[in-house]
Amino acid sequence: MGKIFNIEEEELQNLGGFNTAKEIQQQPEIWSETLEIVKNNKEKISKYIKKQLNKKDLRIILTGAGTSAFVGEVAAPYLGRLLGKRVEAIHTTDIVSNPEDYLEKETPTVLVSFARSGNSPESVATYNLAEKLIDHVGQLVITCNKEGALAQKAKDDEKNLVVLMPEKSNDKGFAMTSSFTSMLLTTLTIFDIDNLDKNIDTMGKIIKGASKIINNESKEILDLVNLKYDRVIYLGSSSLKGLARESALKGLELASGKVVTSYDSVLAFRHGPKSIINDKTLVFMFMSNDKHARKYEMDLLKEINNDKGQHKIIAITPEYEEEVKENSYKMFSLSDEKNNIKEAYLALDYIIYAQVFAFLYSKELGISPDNPRPDGTVNRVVKGVIIHQYDK
Repeated sequence: MGKIFNIEEEELQNLGGFNTAKEIQQQPEIWSETLEIVKNNKEKISKYIKKQLNKKDLRIILTGAGTSAFVGEVAAPYLGRLLGKRVEAIHTTDIVSNPEDYLEKETPTVLVSFARSGNSPESVATYNLAEKLIDHVGQLVITCNKEGALAQKAKDDEKNLVVLMPEKSNDKGFAMTSSFTSMLLTTLTIFDIDNLDKNIDTMGKIIKGASKIINNESKEILDLVNLKYDRVIYLGSSSLKGLARESALKGLELASGKVVTSYDSVLAFRHGPKSIINDKTLVFMFMSNDKHARKYEMDLLKEINNDKGQHKIIAITPEYEEEVKENSYKMFSLSDEKNNIKEAYLALDYIIYAQVFAFLYSKELGISPDNPRPDGTVNRVVKGVIIHQYDK
């Protein structure tokens, strides 16, 4: 048997963490398979996307629940700039309770639904509400489960499109890992389908970076776990704020709530949330390639690093930079070379640091990562949601 993150597979099986470890490790492979799916369906995808984008005053809503919603939060700023369209990330959990606050009857809309299982009650309900309340709506379903309710609803209708992820992306573990990144990658590429070859080249660098993290840096990530700090904060700007939110959720889920996690944008953190820092706090900062945003990131990095206390700040950055290293407890860099990769793509590598950290912390706490809440109070696919008829 082999090892994952320097842990024997037998030990992972005994812990109840093999599925989650494998699903984190397999992501470079899953991304290559995802790109093949997009490439093989390029003509169909291109036809659908272009037809939708030609609609006047088009609104694009990126939606899902939990981690699936955070796919949209990472992608929305990038797509808004790329397309010059109104692109919004709105959670299904918001739409279902207050549909008229979020769905506009007369505005042509593409509802992009992200779903690992496709069976979450709010996801199905949002699909139905959009059909009922929006005059002209196209449903684009990006899912890891071809048998799920969302995929079944959307197929066989020309105003809809279903894009299926690689089968192995339908994570067996509790926490979404490869499902999150495969759906994000699909979103970034299908809305920029004319530049697919260029984006595949970019993904070559991202895949190389991911392999480095998984194969070479797990020991350094474990060193951070072994500090036994029980507050973990993630910070990022624009697309990386959405990534910070997903990172905080991974830590909370896999530690079964025994580690306090939080997230914020770089500039907002000073406005009160910074009060959370104590002597047992790790602050992870996702640093961008945007020159303007990076100035603010450097300012806060220096500030937190120089504040009194035993807290520690970890910088995750696109490339090696001496100033970043000097002003952080630990710096992880994806490459020694300068790159101009957009933040939404950087997120695919950055999240692996958070996933591995959360997994190793879960193991340290003696929790089974594949099922951190065996009491059933929180589940892989949400339970206990009653969808009430919308009668207005």
